Amino acid sequence: MTSTDTTDRTALVTGASSGLGADIARDLAADHRVLLGGRDAARLGALAGELPGAEPWRVDLTAADDVAEATARIGRLDVLVHSAGVCELGSVADSDSGQWRRAFEANLFAVVDLTRALLPALRAAGGHVVLINSGAGLRANPGWGSYAASKFALRAFGDALRQEEPELRVTSVHPGRIDTPMQQAIVEHEGGAYDPGRFLAPATVARAVGNAVRTPADAHPTEIVLRPTGR
Repeated sequence: MTSTDTTDRTALVTGASSGLGADIARDLAADHRVLLGGRDAARLGALAGELPGAEPWRVDLTAADDVAEATARIGRLDVLVHSAGVCELGSVADSDSGQWRRAFEANLFAVVDLTRALLPALRAAGGHVVLINSGAGLRANPGWGSYAASKFALRAFGDALRQEEPELRVTSVHPGRIDTPMQQAIVEHEGGAYDPGRFLAPATVARAVGNAVRTPADAHPTEIVLRPTGR
């Protein structure tokens, strides 16, 4: 099977209740049955109603028992997109250990645990893991320490997984700042005026993810970096 064969292909997208995750789900729904991961039942239900064949997959990714129960029902998985995450800003001096723990819990540990639980299903399909990382996973800026550290760690996880599971494809996506509700909260924290034209459109990043997933099987898209042009 090549990545353009779409019969009975299944994708699980976390963070699908809003923002980038929802747009990735919309893109993949063109040729996949999509499981919509998230915690907001109303938003997941509304998106499932919009996308033929999609269904909510309501799971708290930080709850080990919930993850174990939900993944046990998945015997084969072609695509796993990790889009859920958190971002809290603050200097090293001003951020407490709780902020750092929350960043690693959501942005790394939840990703590792879900991937490990789904490895048998991914192996059965010769599947593809997509990690939505960040420009902060390539460089750290002042005030972004806890977030960048978790994203650097996420990149290391992807690099290790790619080498340990040669039958899978593993793609790390490093977008610049995206026009999402999370971005609005970040700009508010920074004290600036929000101008969506400065940022990447979620649909643009979603298309890049879709292109990676649909890359023919003789190629392995390992890393994608996107920067906003401001146009």
